[in-house]
Amino acid sequence: MAIRPYFEIGDGITSFYIEKECNFQFFTGFALSQKQKSIKSFHDEINKNNPSKQILEVSRRAANELGIKLSAFNLKYSNIDGNDYPVECVFQSSKVFSNGKQYKDLLYKTAKEAKTDERLKNSGKLIKFSLNNVDWELEPKTYFYDYIYISALAKNKALCEMLLTFDIFTDIEFNPRKSFNCQARSVAIAVTLLKNNLLEKYLGDKSLFKTVYSPNFQPKQRRLF
Repeated sequence: MAIRPYFEIGDGITSFYIEKECNFQFFTGFALSQKQKSIKSFHDEINKNNPSKQILEVSRRAANELGIKLSAFNLKYSNIDGNDYPVECVFQSSKVFSNGKQYKDLLYKTAKEAKTDERLKNSGKLIKFSLNNVDWELEPKTYFYDYIYISALAKNKALCEMLLTFDIFTDIEFNPRKSFNCQARSVAIAVTLLKNNLLEKYLGDKSLFKTVYSPNFQPKQRRLF
């Protein structure tokens, strides 16, 4: 058995996402078939308390093509240089470390190469993010990641329209013991903004976007098993 978080859309007033937990049967192994068994088990358990809600897995392991397209490895961010890059590459190349290093070359790597680059582990403490000469603080913890992810999503109107039919989002690859950022959380925030006609307004103001977070909805690291 495993415990994993899932994310519901908020009302756009008191919350912009709602994080809950679910205990379900987890199938070990790296094979896609094992991942998809775990996803089905995860969704079946969520559905027991949410029979009328639509659930979408947001990852490369999804059975739904929409979920695969929404992976940060596949979703493209439109940069000011006129080119599109995977969100994962934008995120990793924007990290600035205590040794003064920022590995901007990761922007031009594959998403997998960018995420697994050894330099990210050996450069000291992460102190900020910097993208296109604009600095971003580390708090709230998922602020920068959510912003660039949702900015990328906002450029794809077809994906946005398809997402409006879903209420709950999961990411079987998300491990709260190792990371705070989760593409399923980002999607939940985006759908809340979309349904309340707030997407353009919030993306147009970094300070306003920060208000989507509150102490009650900050991500927490927890045990999985």
